[in-house]
Amino acid sequence: MGELLRPERVQVMLTAEELRAVDDWRFRRRMPSRASAIREILRLGLIGQGVNLAEAGDRSRDFGVLSSPARSKSS
Repeated sequence: MGELLRPERVQVMLTAEELRAVDDWRFRRRMPSRASAIREILRLGLIGQGVNLAEAGDRSRDFGVLSSPARSKSS
């Protein structure tokens, strides 16, 4: 069996109302799965909080605890 593209698993417990909100958001955007919708919601939330997300080709040396990335990332 090949390697998983996403080997880490996270379990999240949601109320029926929270799950309905995720599903409604997912269906409005025609997302293929709940998992993809939740990953996108997390990504958008992190960006909204000013978290710089790594892009392909970024190196760990570009990110530090006390300094910003070498280049500014846009959302």
